[in-house]
Amino acid sequence: MPVAQSPLPTALTDRAAADLAYIRKTMAHAASFTALSGAGFFVVGLGAIVTGLAARAFFPPGVRLAPWFIDAAVSVGVGLAFTSRKARDAGQSLLSGPFRRFLLGFAPAVATGAVLTLMFLRSGNLRDMPALWLLCYGTGLISGGAFSVRIIPAMGASFMLAGVLAAVVSPVYGDWVMMLGFGGLHLVYGAEIARRHGG
Repeated sequence: MPVAQSPLPTALTDRAAADLAYIRKTMAHAASFTALSGAGFFVVGLGAIVTGLAARAFFPPGVRLAPWFIDAAVSVGVGLAFTSRKARDAGQSLLSGPFRRFLLGFAPAVATGAVLTLMFLRSGNLRDMPALWLLCYGTGLISGGAFSVRIIPAMGASFMLAGVLAAVVSPVYGDWVMMLGFGGLHLVYGAEIARRHGG
């Protein structure tokens, strides 16, 4: 008399397949999502171009960096606002997950740049400030981008190249190089992040 087959192996197989499908879907979502807002980067880029043009039009060479300090402060607020909205729409918290890991990688380079900025201001070395800012920002993006999507480290490398350019060209072109970096690169990468990674 044949023994009836237990339904247990089939149930376990179906459950394992469902679990694997869920894991694959979750990993794909995590790999493609960045809490950083491409739209925010784009707005920051527009602000940098306006700042650079205003600096050249209305400020003498000795104080042309002044509007860039204001732009930096405004850009931080814009970036946080757009990133918070994107994370909220995706159901993620900025206090945990990808954005927190990004900050842990990003913050040391930016903090270093802030300290060196104070030192440069104290010594009166304003001509090397554009190279310092671009290099430190790019370094932070590369370090923080290790915990985000691949386009973020690529963006950081582009900023570092802009920083090298600022270091080798005449200080007369400092504003133009910062417009290229903080303006142009933010526009290009911001648009691409928004297109590929949900805003």
